[in-house]
Amino acid sequence: MSRLTLNRLARRLWPGLWPSAVAVMAGVGLLAGLHSYGLAEEASRRLPEAALQATEPTGGLRTATLAGGCFWGVQGVFEHVRGVKQAVSGYAGGSRDSATYETVSSGETDHAEAVRITYDPSVIRYDEVLQIFFSIALDPTQVNRQGPDTGPQYRSAIFPSDAEQERVATSYIAQLEAAKLYSRPIATKIERDAAFYPAEDYHQDFMALHPRHLYIVANDAPKLRDLQRLFPERATSKPVRRHHS
Repeated sequence: MSRLTLNRLARRLWPGLWPSAVAVMAGVGLLAGLHSYGLAEEASRRLPEAALQATEPTGGLRTATLAGGCFWGVQGVFEHVRGVKQAVSGYAGGSRDSATYETVSSGETDHAEAVRITYDPSVIRYDEVLQIFFSIALDPTQVNRQGPDTGPQYRSAIFPSDAEQERVATSYIAQLEAAKLYSRPIATKIERDAAFYPAEDYHQDFMALHPRHLYIVANDAPKLRDLQRLFPERATSKPVRRHHS
């Protein structure tokens, strides 16, 4: 059952609880989603460092926009990465008019659920952000899905902000493919000239605010443990939340 089907069912049965009901159903009922599609999820592992390092400008913060399935988990991981100042859940790839959760969840927009990461390049470079992203935040071989979530809005994509980010991302994907680290081809696409639109407030800091949520426990908490295990020098115990209240 797709996230869209769950959305419709939840709105019909529990209109006052949607979208929380959707996530509960996803956490309980879709844990075997990969197997129903005959796919084995690639295990998290510390991937090689990028052969082509990013040349970051001196002074100031930089942003990286990445899509790897449900934005709760990607945001939750990067909120625990040293050098990240902020991570914001949102939508990228489509128009401003369609940048709402209900519209994007239809799977009929060009948007992907994405996260805009603001980072200090003197602490962590763009290529190091990508290393963590590919190692932990997603299985880059899945096409238009991640875990229990299916549809083009859950595709894996990189939205470079300039030619340098595009060059580094293209090189790193080619490096990982050449190393034959995966059993299937990498599906992550580089999408140029995409605007980013922040998601609704109730999606922000979701993992930090709801660590016992069934969807988080089943799908995203393991990613945070992998960050601490695989990149202990990069991990922080306290998340840098968008909202500090």
